Amino acid sequence: MPSLLLLAAALLSSWAQLPAEASSWWSLAMNPVQRPEMFIIGAQPVCSQLPGLSPGQRKLCQLYQEHMAYIGEGAKTGIKECQYQFRQRRWNCSTVDNASVFGRVMQIGSRETAFTYAVSAAGVVNAISRACREGELSTCGCSRTARPKDLPRDWLWGGCGDNVEYGYRFAKEFVDAREREKNFAKGSEEQGRVLMNLQNNEAGRRAVYKMADVACKCHGVSGSCSLKTCWLQLAEFRKVGDQLKEKYDSAAAMRITRKGKLELVNSRFNQPTPEDLVYVDPSPDYCLRNETTGSLGTQGRLCNKTSEGMDGCELMCCGRGYDQFKSVQTERCHCKFHWCCYVKCKKCTEIVDQYVCK
Repeated sequence: MPSLLLLAAALLSSWAQLPAEASSWWSLAMNPVQRPEMFIIGAQPVCSQLPGLSPGQRKLCQLYQEHMAYIGEGAKTGIKECQYQFRQRRWNCSTVDNASVFGRVMQIGSRETAFTYAVSAAGVVNAISRACREGELSTCGCSRTARPKDLPRDWLWGGCGDNVEYGYRFAKEFVDAREREKNFAKGSEEQGRVLMNLQNNEAGRRAVYKMADVACKCHGVSGSCSLKTCWLQLAEFRKVGDQLKEKYDSAAAMRITRKGKLELVNSRFNQPTPEDLVYVDPSPDYCLRNETTGSLGTQGRLCNKTSEGMDGCELMCCGRGYDQFKSVQTERCHCKFHWCCYVKCKKCTEIVDQYVCK
């Protein structure tokens, strides 16, 4: 028991020394970025006014101003996916109303931070790759991926595919710029956090890159599909989020060595690959609001009375109990198809019991 108390005291001491919320490029998701036609190319004030950019990212902004709106879209996609994946967990990827987006909780090198970095980097690859295909960016176009060797000879390789190669390269330059311009002492905790962030950024990008697959369209008389045209297409982002959530569940605990490398805390586990998530700090329990760690707590969160999982009232409310209230829900019902061609539904209301954490 004394050792546990010492560990808790050490963790609280380290978290108490965390810096104030740092602004982040994620804030581009919270404030719409002007489209290229709304500003003069090369005009620096646009980039200097965008919140959350590091010096290196600001330089890239000046070179690729038309990309910034899509970086913002990618960040927004990543945040929404994070909130979906963690909707039934104590930490539900809540955003706060400042340029840090997630608040001080991101200063802790936890599993949750690892997932957030990965899914937001993935969102940028996704958004830039699609913008290339749609002709929105002057520096890229359709995918130039070589024809897959296993594609049947009589199928055409063409169409306009998502340019995941360009999306991957640009996201690596932009997202990693903040980490690469930091210069911490070799073997320091700060350097360990930089290496953690770079690893998780890469895992997110690779998830999008590796899940892109061949899509085809049939041509022929009366749908005979005598000919197919195929191209490279991004996977649905929900599938990317699902895969990264699996990586979160199996994330590896790491520590920094004196030589400035990350190593496994437990050497019995397999060494993480570039596609795996890593973390360097244990997660807070997220049960109570804590200004030091940035935890928002679970008070007022809805819970499932009958579930034994993380969304159940026992775990979600951390043993504090819950309040019950009734709410009126309206939904479509008794839907009928009418010829031709529409569906007509009635509206049904019911009173349901809901439960919120104390």
